[in-house]
Amino acid sequence: MTDNPEQDYDPGDVAVIGMSLRAPGARTKEQFWDNLVHGRESVSFLAKDDIHVDETLIHSPFYVRACGVLDTYDKFDPSVFGISDRMAAAMTPENRLFLESAWETLEDGGYDPDRLRAEIGMYGANNPQTAALYSSPPDRVSVGPEAIEASLAWSPDTMTSNALYYMGLIGEAVTVAAVCAGFHYAVHLACQSLLLGQTDLAIAGGAMVRLPHPRGHLWEENRILSKDGHCRPFDANGTGTALSSGVVTVLLKPLGHAVADRDHIYAVVKGSAVNNNGVSAMAYGLAQPERLSACIANAMEVGGVTPDTVSMYEANGLGLPMTDELEVHAATMAFGKQTATTSIGGVKGNVGHGGVVSGGFGAIKAALALHHKTLPATINLTEVNQDLDFPSTPFVPQIEGAHWEPEAGIRRAGITSIGGGGYNAHLLLEEAPTAAGRAPEDEGRPRLATLSALDDDALARQRARLKDRLEADPDLRLDDVCFSLNLGRKVMARRWAAVVRSRAELIAALSDDAVRGPATTTAAAPQADPGSFSRFSRNDNGIVPSGQDARALSELAAAWVTGQQVDFEALHLGEASRRVPLPTYPFQPRRFWRTDW
Repeated sequence: MTDNPEQDYDPGDVAVIGMSLRAPGARTKEQFWDNLVHGRESVSFLAKDDIHVDETLIHSPFYVRACGVLDTYDKFDPSVFGISDRMAAAMTPENRLFLESAWETLEDGGYDPDRLRAEIGMYGANNPQTAALYSSPPDRVSVGPEAIEASLAWSPDTMTSNALYYMGLIGEAVTVAAVCAGFHYAVHLACQSLLLGQTDLAIAGGAMVRLPHPRGHLWEENRILSKDGHCRPFDANGTGTALSSGVVTVLLKPLGHAVADRDHIYAVVKGSAVNNNGVSAMAYGLAQPERLSACIANAMEVGGVTPDTVSMYEANGLGLPMTDELEVHAATMAFGKQTATTSIGGVKGNVGHGGVVSGGFGAIKAALALHHKTLPATINLTEVNQDLDFPSTPFVPQIEGAHWEPEAGIRRAGITSIGGGGYNAHLLLEEAPTAAGRAPEDEGRPRLATLSALDDDALARQRARLKDRLEADPDLRLDDVCFSLNLGRKVMARRWAAVVRSRAELIAALSDDAVRGPATTTAAAPQADPGSFSRFSRNDNGIVPSGQDARALSELAAAWVTGQQVDFEALHLGEASRRVPLPTYPFQPRRFWRTDW
């Protein structure tokens, strides 16, 4: 972490440097993006035998067997965090999902929790009802260790503090309750803490598991749940949305620091704003256009952004004509009359309504749209609702996917999230700044690449994932890959290392199962006497590299795979390498579910 960030950036800008997502139909953000650009709907239509609740309702003609299913809602890998199976079963599914997602977003940003010497803010939203539906603990008279452990595992309040504790971090921990606007509120609070200097890095997000899972819903006229299970944002035939589950987290850092620290930047948070309708609501729980408009306008004002430069608007978009009309009216008031055209879309058509994490689905969609310079289509939009009167607004429905070419010369996106009870929230994202130029990679120079895991099976899956990523992305530089692996991953017991001179050699090494070759592993390395490494120079961070040639790096690899600590910061000192997103730890989830205490 730098103490002297570059000063050429707006001091109010916050960089998104890591992201993690699990959504219906997508276990990763990459799968999520692929679903969006290919127009896939991930809401499942369940057979009666798949639904083990609602027996008295399932035969009703108004029961809709639609649900955004999260296939890992009941699974968890406690071993990575040193959590016992008993504790894992006591933890609510949202606690477990948020913890794994926070780990993934930190790794995606290229940071090892054991190497971080910083204050880390942890902000997350969840659904308090989930804990009660999971399995409420007994009303204990005692507050002994067992009762305290169970309550800390189960409580919605401790979701963020549990994540700090089990990841080995220190900092702030705030669990947010703001219903469906929870993700946005978490990001808003995280940005404030970063800009006030209270934290150095922040993880913000939300987790939602609708219990019992999976289940459908009852359709009621003029309510937000869809008559046929499909969500049709801005469509004349829309009848609402389906309910879904998921988890989203983002890793945030002040932009100047992120640039100076050579972080990978997906997008920049230019501004955020929150408010509540209070007594001004037309009906409690419905959007109030004037208050929502004020929230959207405030986020743009905070970011110093004029509406004509915001060319993507990701709407709350419930797909119910009445609520869509209220939102479009509010956004039009905030944007005002302008000549620029703004794409308007809604991700709920793809994944349904994820409750506290629904704004996270929209934010990840917008961040990846900025990153890929692409506007995904809004699916299920076949007959635009004429009552929305789009020609008199700044907005144009994004009916088909398109390359994003903004009229203002810069890409910016606004994302709205609305929660029952009058909660309004808006995030304003901007595309990442162009990275500074640097010299071409020193081809032919030997590099050390490392991987580690808890066991050999996970290590093999890490190798396969990294090989696939390298083959899929030819623009990844070898120096960036090695820098990100060596400094951005927690060191575990089973280890693999390779000294290579090119991407092709690294791909071959990741594929090679032979003992001889550029790679060595913990399993293949001979058991070495610790005294045999006494010739190496050491400091508080471990063995100091004796050189950058192939022989010195091979000796370093041999020491590392047999359990020695290595000062990788010294190895990469003076380099211009940058952190790049690489496959995260391959969790091996097992089912944990509590039916009684």
